[in-house]
Amino acid sequence: MTAKQAVRPPKDTEPGIFSRRYAAASLTFAAVMFLTGFAALAVVPTLPTAAQDLDGVSLFPLVAGSFVAASLLGGVLGGHWADRSGARRPLALGMVLSVLTLLVSASSVSIWQLVIGRFVDGLSAGMVAVSVTTAIGQSYPESLRPRMLAMLSTCWIIPSLIGPPIAGVVAEAWSWRAVFYGLAALTALPALALVAVLRRAPAGDGDGGPVVPDLPPAEERASRPPLFVAAMLSLGAALGQYGVSGWDVRHLLFVVAGVVLLVVFAPRLLPKGTWSSARGLPTAVLMRGLTSGTYFTVEALVPLMLITERRVAAVTVGVAFTASAVLWAGASWVQGKLLQHVARHRLVVVGALVMAASVAFAVVGSFSGVSPLVAMVAMPLAAVGMGLLDPCVTVLSLSHSAPDRLGHTTSAMQTNMNLGQVVVLGVATAALNVGLAAGAGQLGGYAVTFSILLVPPLLVAVLAVRARND
Repeated sequence: MTAKQAVRPPKDTEPGIFSRRYAAASLTFAAVMFLTGFAALAVVPTLPTAAQDLDGVSLFPLVAGSFVAASLLGGVLGGHWADRSGARRPLALGMVLSVLTLLVSASSVSIWQLVIGRFVDGLSAGMVAVSVTTAIGQSYPESLRPRMLAMLSTCWIIPSLIGPPIAGVVAEAWSWRAVFYGLAALTALPALALVAVLRRAPAGDGDGGPVVPDLPPAEERASRPPLFVAAMLSLGAALGQYGVSGWDVRHLLFVVAGVVLLVVFAPRLLPKGTWSSARGLPTAVLMRGLTSGTYFTVEALVPLMLITERRVAAVTVGVAFTASAVLWAGASWVQGKLLQHVARHRLVVVGALVMAASVAFAVVGSFSGVSPLVAMVAMPLAAVGMGLLDPCVTVLSLSHSAPDRLGHTTSAMQTNMNLGQVVVLGVATAALNVGLAAGAGQLGGYAVTFSILLVPPLLVAVLAVRARND
């Protein structure tokens, strides 16, 4: 052996994510994630137009809220299924359902069919979101998983830039139905490819051994909430969203039933003291619900007002969605790179105040004498606030968790995010209906509603100190 040969470093023979062994799975996962992001970002701007065309504007909150309610159940269903038999089946079923539900929504002849389509879409989205990481864990060795997850994150960048504007152009030039049909056609082939790849996905580590996903301890698995709890929460959320769409005794009974189900079953999925803002993790979980609920409601009701009342073109609203996605990512990068030495709870305060300012823009933009572009500013500005505070809330929650309870904490954060979206949207919708019943007029009703949305972010700004980790 020569000296030159002696100092030569050993050749890295480990395959990459695009090596012959993993290329099919990597490309399929990338295509699925790209189209999932594209569909998620492209569909939302078209929903107000669809609701108006189907004479169901009053039920629009149910259209938006049914997706969230179903995703809660889908996440729990996919997680339990993946724990029992692996993530491949729930992931494959979730992707097939996503194609079918796009067809159901596209062919809607009534607002109720659109609601059903959005509900099934939420169910499939919840299953996919929970099971995709497990599927990667079962298909790739540990050394390749971080690279694969990083690549999947980048697959959302292009959809955030082009999805909403393209959807707006298609809806203006043809119809909102063309958006759903087009997304179904684009998603069908990758969904079928995913099913085929998962049937023969490589199940081995870098040395050819089997990949066995890490399972939590037996006592933790036994303590997981049953699917019945998640199903009751989803039912309660759906009943509440329908109930606030009207203002009579029948709708009031639906609201009462929904609230009872949420109050009875939600505490079983959340840390003790969440709703009373106990210090530490409970406050962090509470803040996740309040902030995500505010952002989701702004994202749902501002476009509805702009399209149905201010006659703003759907393509223009799509640009606002794109700006929101880009600014969220930019603000998140700033807090992680440039403001990493700032206390996390202080950044939560800043982000919450930015969100409050965004809601104020929505209030001002609700008046007929003000340009609708003022209200449109609310969407990207709210995204800046979320980009600043959302990662900080996650960091704070994990800092209050024991290493063997991180999965439980993440589940609680996800659950309260969905609950916050449903509850805040429901309260906002009830306020809108009350304003209309009091004779405030359509724009006046929106002004009252957006004024109430000032409360959650301001409350978060006050409570943030209770989640500090020092």
